[in-house]
Amino acid sequence: MKKLILYLYLSLALASLFACIKNGGEVIKKQGPYIGSELPGNIPELFAPGIVANGYQTRDVAITPDGKEIYFGIRSAGHYSILVTKELKGGWTRPEVLEHMENPKYMNIEPALNYDASKLFFLSSRPDSTMGVEEGEQDIWVMDREGSSWSEPYNLGPPVNTDLPEFYPSLTKDGTLYFTRNHLDLNAAYIYRSRLVDGKYQQPEKLPEQVNCGLSHYNAFIAQDESYIIVPAMGREDSFGGTDYYIVFRTEDDRWSNPINMGDKINTPDTYEYSAYVTRDGKILFFMSIRMAEDPEKLSYDYMVNSYKKPESGNPSIYWMDAEFIDELRETAVFE
Repeated sequence: MKKLILYLYLSLALASLFACIKNGGEVIKKQGPYIGSELPGNIPELFAPGIVANGYQTRDVAITPDGKEIYFGIRSAGHYSILVTKELKGGWTRPEVLEHMENPKYMNIEPALNYDASKLFFLSSRPDSTMGVEEGEQDIWVMDREGSSWSEPYNLGPPVNTDLPEFYPSLTKDGTLYFTRNHLDLNAAYIYRSRLVDGKYQQPEKLPEQVNCGLSHYNAFIAQDESYIIVPAMGREDSFGGTDYYIVFRTEDDRWSNPINMGDKINTPDTYEYSAYVTRDGKILFFMSIRMAEDPEKLSYDYMVNSYKKPESGNPSIYWMDAEFIDELRETAVFE
Protein backbone atom coordinates (compact mmCIF):
# COMPACT_ATOMS: atom_id res chain seq x y z
CA MET A 1 0.00 0.00 0.00
CA LYS A 2 2.83 2.39 0.91
CA LYS A 3 4.54 1.64 -2.43
CA LEU A 4 1.30 2.38 -4.29
CA ILE A 5 0.88 5.72 -2.49
CA LEU A 6 4.51 6.61 -3.19
CA TYR A 7 4.07 5.68 -6.85
CA LEU A 8 0.96 7.85 -7.17
CA TYR A 9 2.68 10.76 -5.46
CA LEU A 10 5.70 10.56 -7.77
CA SER A 11 3.43 10.26 -10.81
CA LEU A 12 1.52 13.41 -9.85
CA ALA A 13 4.74 15.29 -9.17
CA LEU A 14 6.20 14.31 -12.54
CA ALA A 15 2.99 15.18 -14.36
CA SER A 16 3.00 18.62 -12.75
CA LEU A 17 6.65 19.12 -13.63
CA PHE A 18 6.10 18.16 -17.26
CA ALA A 19 3.08 20.46 -17.42
CA CYS A 20 5.20 23.35 -16.18
CA ILE A 21 7.93 22.61 -18.70
CA LYS A 22 5.40 22.35 -21.50
CA ASN A 23 3.82 25.67 -20.57
CA GLY A 24 6.88 27.85 -20.10
CA GLY A 25 10.21 26.13 -19.71
CA GLU A 26 11.90 25.80 -16.34
CA VAL A 27 9.92 25.65 -13.12
CA ILE A 28 10.44 28.28 -10.45
CA LYS A 29 9.90 26.38 -7.24
CA LYS A 30 7.69 29.04 -5.71
CA GLN A 31 4.00 28.64 -5.04
CA GLY A 32 1.28 31.05 -4.11
CA PRO A 33 0.17 34.45 -5.40
CA TYR A 34 2.64 36.87 -6.97
CA ILE A 35 5.27 34.20 -7.65
CA GLY A 36 5.24 33.18 -4.01
CA SER A 37 6.34 36.63 -2.81
CA GLU A 38 5.50 37.97 0.60
CA LEU A 39 3.06 40.85 0.24
CA PRO A 40 4.64 44.31 0.50
CA GLY A 41 3.96 46.96 3.10
CA ASN A 42 3.66 50.72 2.69
CA ILE A 43 7.28 51.10 1.52
CA PRO A 44 8.05 50.24 -2.14
CA GLU A 45 9.91 46.98 -2.73
CA LEU A 46 11.32 45.31 -5.83
CA PHE A 47 8.81 42.84 -7.24
CA ALA A 48 10.15 39.29 -7.49
CA PRO A 49 13.88 40.14 -7.54
CA GLY A 50 15.86 37.97 -9.92
CA ILE A 51 12.68 36.85 -11.72
CA VAL A 52 10.74 39.97 -12.72
CA ALA A 53 13.10 42.61 -11.34
CA ASN A 54 16.10 41.19 -13.16
CA GLY A 55 18.50 44.04 -13.91
CA TYR A 56 17.00 44.84 -17.31
CA GLN A 57 14.41 47.55 -17.96
CA THR A 58 11.09 46.11 -16.80
CA ARG A 59 7.71 47.82 -16.74
CA ASP A 60 3.97 47.38 -17.47
CA VAL A 61 2.18 44.78 -15.33
CA ALA A 62 -1.05 42.91 -16.12
CA ILE A 63 -2.44 40.08 -13.97
CA THR A 64 -5.34 37.73 -14.67
CA PRO A 65 -8.30 37.80 -12.23
CA ASP A 66 -7.27 34.46 -10.68
CA GLY A 67 -3.73 35.73 -10.19
CA LYS A 68 -2.21 32.78 -12.01
CA GLU A 69 -0.80 34.64 -15.01
CA ILE A 70 1.48 37.68 -14.75
CA TYR A 71 2.44 39.66 -17.85
CA PHE A 72 5.11 42.35 -17.90
CA GLY A 73 7.22 44.28 -20.37
CA ILE A 74 10.97 44.14 -20.82
CA ARG A 75 13.58 46.04 -22.83
CA SER A 76 16.90 44.38 -23.59
CA ALA A 77 19.52 45.07 -26.28
CA GLY A 78 17.17 47.57 -27.89
CA HIS A 79 14.29 45.09 -28.15
CA TYR A 80 10.91 45.43 -26.42
CA SER A 81 8.68 42.46 -25.70
CA ILE A 82 6.08 41.08 -23.30
CA LEU A 83 6.95 38.23 -20.95
CA VAL A 84 4.58 35.91 -19.12
CA THR A 85 4.91 33.65 -16.09
CA LYS A 86 2.16 31.22 -15.03
CA GLU A 87 1.39 29.40 -11.81
CA LEU A 88 0.92 25.67 -12.33
CA LYS A 89 0.82 22.79 -9.85
CA GLY A 90 4.59 22.50 -9.76
CA GLY A 91 5.23 26.20 -9.25
CA TRP A 92 5.61 29.25 -11.47
CA THR A 93 7.05 28.97 -14.95
CA ARG A 94 10.19 30.87 -15.79
CA PRO A 95 9.21 34.08 -17.63
CA GLU A 96 9.14 33.54 -21.37
CA VAL A 97 8.44 35.79 -24.35
CA LEU A 98 4.71 35.69 -25.01
CA GLU A 99 3.57 33.93 -28.16
CA HIS A 100 3.35 36.16 -31.26
CA MET A 101 5.87 38.53 -29.65
CA GLU A 102 9.07 36.80 -30.77
CA ASN A 103 9.94 38.85 -33.88
CA PRO A 104 12.83 41.16 -32.87
CA LYS A 105 11.96 43.64 -35.65
CA TYR A 106 8.86 44.88 -33.84
CA MET A 107 8.19 46.51 -30.50
CA ASN A 108 5.52 44.75 -28.42
CA ILE A 109 4.87 46.14 -24.96
CA GLU A 110 2.27 47.58 -22.54
CA PRO A 111 -0.04 44.58 -21.94
CA ALA A 112 -3.55 45.19 -20.59
CA LEU A 113 -6.25 42.59 -19.92
CA ASN A 114 -9.98 43.15 -20.14
CA TYR A 115 -12.14 42.28 -17.13
CA ASP A 116 -12.44 38.52 -17.71
CA ALA A 117 -8.97 38.21 -19.29
CA SER A 118 -10.49 37.00 -22.56
CA LYS A 119 -8.61 39.71 -24.47
CA LEU A 120 -5.08 41.05 -24.22
CA PHE A 121 -4.50 44.59 -25.51
CA PHE A 122 -0.98 45.86 -26.19
CA LEU A 123 1.15 48.31 -28.15
CA SER A 124 2.85 46.99 -31.28
CA SER A 125 4.87 48.47 -34.12
CA ARG A 126 4.15 45.54 -36.45
CA PRO A 127 2.74 46.24 -39.93
CA ASP A 128 -0.83 45.47 -40.99
CA SER A 129 -1.61 45.49 -44.69
CA THR A 130 -5.37 45.22 -44.08
CA MET A 131 -5.32 48.50 -42.14
CA GLY A 132 -2.66 50.23 -44.24
CA VAL A 133 -0.37 50.26 -41.21
CA GLU A 134 3.31 50.43 -42.13
CA GLU A 135 6.12 48.83 -40.17
CA GLY A 136 7.14 50.96 -37.21
CA GLU A 137 3.80 52.69 -36.63
CA GLN A 138 2.49 52.44 -33.09
CA ASP A 139 -1.03 51.08 -32.75
CA ILE A 140 -3.07 49.22 -30.15
CA TRP A 141 -3.44 45.54 -30.99
CA VAL A 142 -5.53 42.74 -29.47
CA MET A 143 -5.32 38.98 -28.99
CA ASP A 144 -8.25 36.74 -28.05
CA ARG A 145 -7.84 33.93 -25.55
CA GLU A 146 -8.08 30.46 -27.05
CA GLY A 147 -7.89 28.00 -24.18
CA SER A 148 -4.41 28.30 -22.69
CA SER A 149 -3.12 30.18 -25.76
CA TRP A 150 -3.74 33.45 -27.58
CA SER A 151 -5.01 34.07 -31.09
CA GLU A 152 -3.05 35.81 -33.80
CA PRO A 153 -2.89 39.53 -32.98
CA TYR A 154 -5.17 41.92 -34.84
CA ASN A 155 -5.19 45.69 -35.10
CA LEU A 156 -7.93 47.29 -32.99
CA GLY A 157 -8.57 49.63 -35.89
CA PRO A 158 -10.48 52.91 -36.06
CA PRO A 159 -11.75 54.97 -34.42
CA VAL A 160 -9.19 54.22 -31.69
CA ASN A 161 -6.19 53.79 -34.01
CA THR A 162 -5.36 56.58 -36.45
CA ASP A 163 -2.35 57.73 -38.45
CA LEU A 164 -0.97 59.07 -35.17
CA PRO A 165 0.74 56.84 -32.57
CA GLU A 166 -1.65 55.25 -30.05
CA PHE A 167 -0.37 53.35 -27.06
CA TYR A 168 -0.74 52.29 -23.39
CA PRO A 169 -4.21 50.70 -23.26
CA SER A 170 -6.00 50.43 -19.91
CA LEU A 171 -9.52 49.07 -19.43
CA THR A 172 -12.40 49.39 -17.00
CA LYS A 173 -14.78 46.63 -15.92
CA ASP A 174 -17.31 47.56 -18.63
CA GLY A 175 -14.65 47.53 -21.36
CA THR A 176 -14.11 51.28 -21.67
CA LEU A 177 -10.66 51.84 -23.12
CA TYR A 178 -8.30 54.55 -21.92
CA PHE A 179 -5.18 55.16 -24.02
CA THR A 180 -2.61 57.74 -25.10
CA ARG A 181 -2.49 59.40 -28.52
CA ASN A 182 0.62 61.27 -29.59
CA HIS A 183 -0.04 64.46 -31.56
CA LEU A 184 3.16 64.78 -33.56
CA ASP A 185 2.35 68.24 -34.89
CA LEU A 186 1.96 69.51 -31.32
CA ASN A 187 4.86 67.45 -29.99
CA ALA A 188 2.56 66.32 -27.18
CA ALA A 189 0.63 63.25 -26.06
CA TYR A 190 -2.88 63.26 -24.61
CA ILE A 191 -5.01 60.73 -22.77
CA TYR A 192 -8.24 59.64 -24.48
CA ARG A 193 -11.24 57.50 -23.60
CA SER A 194 -13.37 55.32 -25.87
CA ARG A 195 -16.61 53.71 -24.67
CA LEU A 196 -17.51 50.16 -25.73
CA VAL A 197 -21.07 50.08 -27.10
CA ASP A 198 -22.56 46.88 -28.53
CA GLY A 199 -19.09 45.43 -28.91
CA LYS A 200 -17.71 48.40 -30.85
CA TYR A 201 -15.45 51.18 -29.64
CA GLN A 202 -16.86 54.67 -30.08
CA GLN A 203 -15.16 57.87 -31.22
CA PRO A 204 -12.53 58.65 -28.56
CA GLU A 205 -12.79 61.78 -26.45
CA LYS A 206 -9.80 63.69 -25.15
CA LEU A 207 -10.04 63.88 -21.37
CA PRO A 208 -10.12 67.25 -19.54
CA GLU A 209 -7.16 69.19 -18.25
CA GLN A 210 -7.37 67.62 -14.80
CA VAL A 211 -6.31 64.34 -16.42
CA ASN A 212 -4.16 65.83 -19.18
CA CYS A 213 -2.25 67.85 -16.63
CA GLY A 214 1.26 69.30 -16.80
CA LEU A 215 3.35 69.79 -19.93
CA SER A 216 3.36 66.11 -20.89
CA HIS A 217 0.98 63.30 -19.89
CA TYR A 218 0.77 59.71 -21.02
CA ASN A 219 0.53 56.03 -20.01
CA ALA A 220 -2.45 56.47 -17.70
CA PHE A 221 -3.88 53.57 -15.68
CA ILE A 222 -7.64 53.56 -15.06
CA ALA A 223 -9.20 51.77 -12.08
CA GLN A 224 -11.60 48.92 -12.87
CA ASP A 225 -14.53 50.87 -11.44
CA GLU A 226 -13.35 54.08 -13.19
CA SER A 227 -13.18 55.86 -9.83
CA TYR A 228 -9.64 57.14 -10.36
CA ILE A 229 -6.88 57.37 -12.93
CA ILE A 230 -3.11 57.36 -12.32
CA VAL A 231 -1.39 59.75 -14.73
CA PRO A 232 2.37 60.05 -15.25
CA ALA A 233 2.87 63.77 -15.88
CA MET A 234 5.80 66.09 -16.37
CA GLY A 235 6.21 69.81 -15.85
CA ARG A 236 3.96 70.53 -12.86
CA GLU A 237 5.09 72.89 -10.11
CA ASP A 238 4.51 70.28 -7.39
CA SER A 239 6.66 67.68 -9.15
CA PHE A 240 9.66 66.04 -7.49
CA GLY A 241 11.38 66.30 -10.86
CA GLY A 242 11.20 64.40 -14.13
CA THR A 243 7.93 62.50 -14.54
CA ASP A 244 5.76 61.97 -11.45
CA TYR A 245 2.73 59.78 -10.79
CA TYR A 246 -0.44 61.80 -10.18
CA ILE A 247 -3.87 60.52 -9.24
CA VAL A 248 -7.14 62.08 -10.38
CA PHE A 249 -10.41 60.91 -8.84
CA ARG A 250 -13.70 60.65 -10.74
CA THR A 251 -17.32 60.90 -9.63
CA GLU A 252 -20.20 58.87 -11.01
CA ASP A 253 -21.41 61.91 -12.95
CA ASP A 254 -18.01 62.08 -14.69
CA ARG A 255 -16.40 64.98 -12.85
CA TRP A 256 -12.64 64.78 -12.33
CA SER A 257 -10.74 66.09 -9.32
CA ASN A 258 -7.64 68.22 -9.46
CA PRO A 259 -4.53 66.05 -9.90
CA ILE A 260 -2.78 64.97 -6.69
CA ASN A 261 0.91 64.13 -6.58
CA MET A 262 1.14 60.58 -5.19
CA GLY A 263 4.05 61.48 -2.94
CA ASP A 264 7.74 60.88 -2.44
CA LYS A 265 7.35 57.18 -1.63
CA ILE A 266 6.82 56.42 -5.30
CA ASN A 267 8.00 59.63 -6.99
CA THR A 268 11.65 60.59 -7.31
CA PRO A 269 13.60 63.23 -9.29
CA ASP A 270 14.03 60.63 -12.05
CA THR A 271 12.22 60.61 -15.39
CA TYR A 272 11.50 56.88 -15.59
CA GLU A 273 8.21 56.84 -13.69
CA TYR A 274 5.50 56.22 -16.24
CA SER A 275 3.94 52.79 -15.82
CA ALA A 276 1.48 52.02 -13.00
CA TYR A 277 -0.96 49.19 -12.30
CA VAL A 278 -3.30 48.43 -9.40
CA THR A 279 -4.57 44.90 -8.76
CA ARG A 280 -8.20 43.97 -9.31
CA ASP A 281 -8.93 44.09 -5.56
CA GLY A 282 -7.34 47.53 -5.30
CA LYS A 283 -4.89 46.39 -2.64
CA ILE A 284 -1.51 46.49 -4.39
CA LEU A 285 0.15 49.14 -6.54
CA PHE A 286 2.81 48.19 -9.07
CA PHE A 287 4.88 50.92 -10.68
CA MET A 288 8.08 51.47 -12.67
CA SER A 289 10.89 53.45 -11.10
CA ILE A 290 14.68 53.79 -11.00
CA ARG A 291 16.17 53.28 -7.54
CA MET A 292 19.87 52.74 -7.04
CA ALA A 293 21.30 50.16 -4.67
CA GLU A 294 23.69 51.29 -1.98
CA ASP A 295 27.27 51.79 -3.12
CA PRO A 296 29.78 49.09 -2.19
CA GLU A 297 32.51 49.88 0.32
CA LYS A 298 34.96 49.99 -2.58
CA LEU A 299 34.85 49.37 -6.30
CA SER A 300 36.19 46.16 -7.80
CA TYR A 301 36.42 44.56 -11.23
CA ASP A 302 33.72 42.03 -10.36
CA TYR A 303 31.39 44.77 -9.16
CA MET A 304 31.96 46.92 -12.23
CA VAL A 305 31.27 44.15 -14.75
CA ASN A 306 28.52 42.28 -12.89
CA SER A 307 26.41 44.96 -11.22
CA TYR A 308 24.42 45.57 -14.40
CA LYS A 309 23.01 42.06 -14.09
CA LYS A 310 21.20 43.04 -10.91
CA PRO A 311 18.22 45.34 -10.33
CA GLU A 312 18.76 48.83 -8.94
CA SER A 313 21.87 49.31 -11.06
CA GLY A 314 20.57 52.03 -13.37
CA ASN A 315 17.66 50.49 -15.27
CA PRO A 316 14.03 51.05 -14.27
CA SER A 317 12.43 48.12 -12.47
CA ILE A 318 8.97 47.12 -11.30
CA TYR A 319 8.22 47.94 -7.65
CA TRP A 320 5.15 47.15 -5.59
CA MET A 321 3.59 48.38 -2.36
CA ASP A 322 0.36 48.42 -0.38
CA ALA A 323 -2.17 50.65 -2.17
CA GLU A 324 -4.13 51.63 0.95
CA PHE A 325 -2.75 55.17 0.75
CA ILE A 326 -4.88 55.75 -2.37
CA ASP A 327 -7.96 55.88 -0.12
CA GLU A 328 -6.19 58.47 2.00
CA LEU A 329 -5.48 60.56 -1.09
CA ARG A 330 -9.16 60.25 -2.07
CA GLU A 331 -10.11 62.12 1.12
CA THR A 332 -8.04 65.10 -0.05
CA ALA A 333 -9.50 65.27 -3.57
CA VAL A 334 -10.81 68.66 -4.68
CA PHE A 335 -13.45 68.93 -7.42
CA GLU A 336 -13.89 72.30 -9.10
